[in-house]
Amino acid sequence: MKEVLIIYYSQTGQLLTILENIARNIQGDNVRISYYEIVPKPTYDFPWKKEKFYDSFPESFLQIPTDFESPSKTILDKKYDLVLLGYPVWYLTPSIPINSFLKSSDAKFLLGDTPVVTVVACRNMWIMAQEKMKKLLLDVGAKLVGHIALVDRNINHISVITIAHWMFSGKKDRYLGIFPKPGVSDKDIKEAERFGAPIKKALLSNNYDALQNEILALNGVSINPFLIMTDKRGNVLFSKWANHIIKKGEPGNPKRLKWIGFFKIYLLFAIWVIAPIVFIVFLLTYLPSYKRRRNDKAYYSSVALKEN
Repeated sequence: MKEVLIIYYSQTGQLLTILENIARNIQGDNVRISYYEIVPKPTYDFPWKKEKFYDSFPESFLQIPTDFESPSKTILDKKYDLVLLGYPVWYLTPSIPINSFLKSSDAKFLLGDTPVVTVVACRNMWIMAQEKMKKLLLDVGAKLVGHIALVDRNINHISVITIAHWMFSGKKDRYLGIFPKPGVSDKDIKEAERFGAPIKKALLSNNYDALQNEILALNGVSINPFLIMTDKRGNVLFSKWANHIIKKGEPGNPKRLKWIGFFKIYLLFAIWVIAPIVFIVFLLTYLPSYKRRRNDKAYYSSVALKEN
């Protein structure tokens, strides 16, 4: 009997549905699937309150762990042949609950020397978050063998509006009746079940060498070279903001909230003013940088981790 564990944190339920759809074509034929939901303490309410959302930025970006509910004895009593790890992206980084788990002794116990397939569902920028994920998995001795990234397919500035509507209202519907629905499309969520077959084949044969290529053949990862550039630049700027704000005290501290207010203004400016300028620079440098962008696309589609 092959034992598969699905570890996840899904604030809205979207990611859990994707994982369940993938699992449909994995379970059965001597494959048993267990689930472990990471529950942070305290929990993060959904829909978000705006102040709480922005105030979570420093700890999220700086990957500062918090407390969470440990796996049950039933989960810890098994040795798993494969783990599917589903995570959302917060501020260009794996979310606080996922990060907290991966920095724990529970993660070392469950993931050590174990093949892992990561599954991310987010607005659009996940590439640098996945690089951080690769390092976290390396630190606990896990073997990253596959990665699936499902994103909002709407253009950047449309998805900014729709995702904000979803986050702060809790409604995954058409904002004002004219915008598209936010998040990963219903079609992409349903069709995520297609990834189950190659994962199961690799699991039963205990050979994951070709798995990521098979996932890529099923359009499991789409790389936008412009978003690589934006993601990298965003990480540089976020690092400066986060390291400054974290010095202003604990969440809710008035001094800190003042700087969180400044950060919120910057974030809006970056999205609506800086990002279009970056896009123009991207277009102007596209041909001279074509070879590097092609190499970047191949690397970020893979499960490899660059050496420092």
